[in-house]
Amino acid sequence: MKLALHLLFILNTLIYMNHLLLAFQSLPTAALNPTNENDRLALLAFKDRIVGDPLGILTSWNESPHFCNWTGVLCSKKHQGRVTVLNLASQKLVGSIPPHIGNLSFLRGINLSYNSFTGEIPPQIGRLFRLRYLDLNYNNFHGKIPIELQNISKSLQVVQVAANQLIGSIPQMLGNASSLMYLSLARNNLQGSIPAELGKLLKLRFLQLSLNNLSGEVPLSIYNLSSLYLLSFAANQLHGRIPSDISFTLPNLRYFLAPENHFYGEVPTSFVNATKLGWLDLGTNNFSGGVPSNLGNLRNLTWLDLSGNQLESAEGEGLGFITSLTNCTNLRKLYLDQNNFKGVLPLSIANLSTKLETFTIGGNMQILGEIPEEIGNLVGLSRLVIVTTSITGDIPSSIGKLEKLSDLQLYENRISGPVPSSLGNITEMLTLQLQDNYLKGPIPPSLGNYSKLESLRLDSNFLFGSIPKGLFSLSHVLEVDLSQNSFTGQLPIDLAGGKMTNLLKLNVSHNRLSGGIPSALGDCLMLEGLWMSDNLFEGGIPSSFNNLKSLVTLDLSNNKLSGKIPEYFQNFPLLQYLNLSFNNFEGVLPTGRIFENASIISVAGNPKLCGGMHQLGLPSCKIKDRKLHRLIMLISIIASCSIFLMASLLVIFAYRRSKRKASTSTEVQDPEQYPKISYAELSQATNEFSSTNLIGKGSFGSVYKGILCRDGMPVAVKVLNLKRRGATKSFMAECETVKNIRHRNLIKIITICSSIDFRGIDFKALVYEFMQNGSLEEWLHPNGDQANAHNLSIVQRLNIAIEVASAIEYLHNYCQPSIVHGDLKPSNVLLDEEMVSHVGDFGLARFLSISQNQSSSMGVRGTIGYVAPEYGMSNKVSKYGDVYSFGILLLEMITGKRPTDSIFKDSFTIHQFVKTRLPERVIDIIDPSLLQEVQDAKNSEARKMRKGVGVLESLLAVAEVGLVCSMESPSERTEMKEVAANLYAIRDKFLDR
Repeated sequence: MKLALHLLFILNTLIYMNHLLLAFQSLPTAALNPTNENDRLALLAFKDRIVGDPLGILTSWNESPHFCNWTGVLCSKKHQGRVTVLNLASQKLVGSIPPHIGNLSFLRGINLSYNSFTGEIPPQIGRLFRLRYLDLNYNNFHGKIPIELQNISKSLQVVQVAANQLIGSIPQMLGNASSLMYLSLARNNLQGSIPAELGKLLKLRFLQLSLNNLSGEVPLSIYNLSSLYLLSFAANQLHGRIPSDISFTLPNLRYFLAPENHFYGEVPTSFVNATKLGWLDLGTNNFSGGVPSNLGNLRNLTWLDLSGNQLESAEGEGLGFITSLTNCTNLRKLYLDQNNFKGVLPLSIANLSTKLETFTIGGNMQILGEIPEEIGNLVGLSRLVIVTTSITGDIPSSIGKLEKLSDLQLYENRISGPVPSSLGNITEMLTLQLQDNYLKGPIPPSLGNYSKLESLRLDSNFLFGSIPKGLFSLSHVLEVDLSQNSFTGQLPIDLAGGKMTNLLKLNVSHNRLSGGIPSALGDCLMLEGLWMSDNLFEGGIPSSFNNLKSLVTLDLSNNKLSGKIPEYFQNFPLLQYLNLSFNNFEGVLPTGRIFENASIISVAGNPKLCGGMHQLGLPSCKIKDRKLHRLIMLISIIASCSIFLMASLLVIFAYRRSKRKASTSTEVQDPEQYPKISYAELSQATNEFSSTNLIGKGSFGSVYKGILCRDGMPVAVKVLNLKRRGATKSFMAECETVKNIRHRNLIKIITICSSIDFRGIDFKALVYEFMQNGSLEEWLHPNGDQANAHNLSIVQRLNIAIEVASAIEYLHNYCQPSIVHGDLKPSNVLLDEEMVSHVGDFGLARFLSISQNQSSSMGVRGTIGYVAPEYGMSNKVSKYGDVYSFGILLLEMITGKRPTDSIFKDSFTIHQFVKTRLPERVIDIIDPSLLQEVQDAKNSEARKMRKGVGVLESLLAVAEVGLVCSMESPSERTEMKEVAANLYAIRDKFLDR
């Protein structure tokens, strides 16, 4: 929009400069020996104020030749060689205007446009009583428009001061310039209202006030200036209605520009009578109602912008006004996006002017139909944008005939079918964005033919097959996004010959790509964002990545990558997010810079990784003592002395053991509730608590898989970290909670151990039944090894949601006193051999037992992303905190996105991500692993009208339940009893279809 206005300013300025030059040429040239010394001194004073003259324009301004022959100076023979014109436009001059300019009393024209003059416009210009033309466009003048211009208002015909830094209001005195024909004050910082006095300028033909901060309503007197052919208010803060009779009061109007304001009401139907109108721009306002149906009467129309309003399709006419526009044979720009249009996209769009260069109709969700195959007739198109609608069908192959097309955007629709190979024929293509559709099939190799392409987005479709090698040989490309498809094979990046060296963003996440990460990526020195998560990549991170110093975001999570994490990441100055989680990295985690901020790095799910900040939850690294042998020798020498020491230790050991046993009976509630088990048995069952048996790590301890020797039962052993403050209270709370609850969807405690270990140190553990199918976290976000095996169907997700809701409802309503879980999340939902859910406390947090609305002495804790927002302001817990966490869990099950996903930042949450896309764009939020099931249901002819619809309906219903549960205010959330009932109803309806 602003670029278009800029071009319009330049066009009209050139017209006026030509007008000036014609006027200047009509003035007689002076003889070579004029005698007026005042003019010469004034011009030399002007020269003294010039501090930059790169073109050497003023080198001729010296004693020889005479000043009437100086560059840019015209004199009049009639008035004894007085200076009448000063024309130094577009000479790259830098400086200011001296007050001496007021001494050029015969000056009729000043043109200093397109330079770099600064300072204020000198008020002495008001002394130039003969001045007709003043053009100071495109400089850096500041301050106010001089009030002294009123002294010469009778002679002024042209005033142009656009594209400066002027402030203040528009002077009312300009209304006295009765001869004024051209007034341009655009692109400044002018404020206030438009003076009604401008309505007295009956000769005014051109009024340009765009790109200021003007406010209020446009005076009606302006709309009565019948000589106007251009009227522009673009990009201000104006409001009000456009007069319904505008075409009658402005019969000569050719340009009417009022975009980016706050105008409202209907688009006047009388516009269709303004037969000279060539440019009508009403975009980004608050216009409502229908579009005049006979805009085709405007045969001279070249630009029509109705975008960004609240316009609707006229009753019974749909988008028929587009058909009318086929009569506008000179139409070049047509903007209809971001309105409330509905109806079928008319086939007549293919009959629009062959001169049409831009056509946009996005952001109208109720537009249906298909893109006509005949759209290839619009051979002048350079930009085609049809986005965020409900159009279906295939992408017409005839688009490949549009040789001038440089920008093709068809994203967020319901377009299906393949990507036409004919698109590769468009050699001028700069932007190709087809994301968020139902496209399927492979990427045509012809897309690798683009020589100018800068942006390629094919993400969030159903594309499959290997990625053509030519796609990564595009020398000008800045952005490539192929994420959330089903691409397989290796990433064919070979950057020989300096290809893709300008690449800024590459996203291939959520596919099935395999093999190693291409080392050639290290040659993309400009790369700022690299997303490769949720694939099957293996091997190490290439050493060439050391070159990627411009990286801001790097996500390699959920792959099969191995080896050590490179230390050079800590030297990347711009890196703000690093996700290496759920791979097979090993060794010591680097500790510098980014690795010191747990909020911007994720390394979870790498069992062989150690070290780092304690917030990252990694185990400590075992240090190999190089002096081990020397130590052994030292111990053997003093062995005899150690006998006495050992005896002393045994005495202390016996004393502490008796003390610990005495205290145990007071610490554990009802010790006879569970069978007794010793530390030795648990140590043997877990292979001495080996790291290979570690299956989880949380705030207060670690969880190990074990096999009890007494009966061969597989168990999960939660060992408390008693060094952690609050761990003992957590142990007590969990024992007290679990001992009295009985529900099939709650984890069952088998026994406890409260003893001392082999070193005489306190030891506490809880022993649970083992869940063969792990946690819901592992199923929703599988790592590379699990990617092919772990995939939850829609029915399984419904079952899990119902089972978890039932368990929480039981805790809230059927336990005395009520129990609040406090840390509900996927890692705390465990699945047994039959995929039945059990809510427990394995993973990264604890099991909290607190009565409803009671303050917790341990403080409210939870996991970022799942904890209720009100918990951050007080220690009060409530049932509604669990409801919130359950709502987030539901949304995660539907979308496949963690609430801490990298796309959720600042105030944008998973709740808002889902809410802003419902109900029309439910397909946009669905977990990619569910899309194939959705597509299969939709493609099944026998069930096309049954389960195919039921899938989306059910997912939409579950998402809506999740939204209600995760409302920010607790009072707006639904109780778990109603939540469980709603989920049962959704599942029953789905299964009955």
